[in-house]
Amino acid sequence: MSAENKKSRGLGRGLSALLGDDIDDTPQLETGGAEKDKKVAVTNMHPGKYQPRHGFNEDDLKDLANSIREKGVLQPLLVRPHPGIDGAFEIIAGERRWRAAQLAQVHELPVIIRDFDDKETLEVALIENLQRQDLSPIEEAQGYQRLRDEFSHTQEVLADVLGKSRPHVANMLRLLSLPESVKDMLDDGRLSAGHARALLGAEDPAGVAVDVVKKGLNVRQTEALVKSGRGGGGKGAGKGKGKIKDADTLALERDLTNQLGLKVEVRDKKGKGQLIINYENLEQLDGILARLMRGGE
Repeated sequence: MSAENKKSRGLGRGLSALLGDDIDDTPQLETGGAEKDKKVAVTNMHPGKYQPRHGFNEDDLKDLANSIREKGVLQPLLVRPHPGIDGAFEIIAGERRWRAAQLAQVHELPVIIRDFDDKETLEVALIENLQRQDLSPIEEAQGYQRLRDEFSHTQEVLADVLGKSRPHVANMLRLLSLPESVKDMLDDGRLSAGHARALLGAEDPAGVAVDVVKKGLNVRQTEALVKSGRGGGGKGAGKGKGKIKDADTLALERDLTNQLGLKVEVRDKKGKGQLIINYENLEQLDGILARLMRGGE
């Protein structure tokens, strides 16, 4: 655990130095094959295969292109020698700047070259993107999940590396338990992360989400709608009315949901009941089973 913390914290500081204002003050960047102030032709760079973004907003790219025309590229791109094309480079961090530079008709870009393997490339690409502010809530949550599943990072380590609070990481992971239709609304901006967190407590989150969007409800109004048990066009509306869970049961559900990153329900009746773990796909089910097996060992 401590070794993992040290490794992750070192990586986080390295990213900050590589991509922020502290490049000249970070001794470790002078080792390990890093090159500063080198320029590479735009045509000699290729998008990274581990890019976690779903897409790039065209208007944002145009705005960035205008900025590049006026001021140039202020931050170097992070690249590695392309594993499949001799003499070319694969972009680890900075694809958005690369795309905008092409719109601005800039032919060369400043880069920092690192000799990362595939695992390091994926980890750095994920963390660099998660430190940006323009990801959709689902893109952010999926980034956390990949770091957790593929690199065995705990929520505490993720929070430390990314400068987030542990509750924030846990709450974002919970969004992945929502129905696909709700995730689509999050991705295209019809719903905010606050709306989504409120919907986690709904019997029919997909139906309630449609009501929220149709009526233009804010987060507090959504919370009130979910709490009242109304909404959702009938399915699940009022379901369970009169069966209000006590504070201890709700706290247990919340803690289990935070730990697993999946919605957990506890149904208790006079000391007997069910523990229900909701998953959206087989990958999530495999993750639960793997954790149970490790616990058994």
